[in-house]
Amino acid sequence: MIEIAGHIQIDEAEIQLSAKRASGPGGQHVNKVSTAIELRFDASASPAISAEMLVRLRSVAGSRMTQAGVIVLTADSSRSQIDNKRAVTKRLVELLRAATKKPKFRVGTKPTKGAKERRLTTKKTMGERKKMRGKLKLID
Repeated sequence: MIEIAGHIQIDEAEIQLSAKRASGPGGQHVNKVSTAIELRFDASASPAISAEMLVRLRSVAGSRMTQAGVIVLTADSSRSQIDNKRAVTKRLVELLRAATKKPKFRVGTKPTKGAKERRLTTKKTMGERKKMRGKLKLID
């Protein structure tokens, strides 16, 4: 079991890990060893994830989540397959922890009367200052 938060745990059987060849330069080593790891986690079918958490997870995951609700993460930064497995599972846990946090409710406030007056006076002074930058008019 992978601990996400105090009350949320995910079974390791729900996570599918598959090895594939890493991209990019690497000489002979990259052509013969499959060190990159692709992680797939079906968040929509997981019993540990509630409906409201799934909605937050969609916004947090972005393009890393498919339309079907499957999170797909890849790691190929290390030459070791074990290190890439650790890195990709750590990223999944961080993603799920970010989705567990409920956003704070924001209470909208209005500016005070004094703040409105100060804003208008600064606007007037800036306007006057800009008028002085123009061409001078000759008075007869």
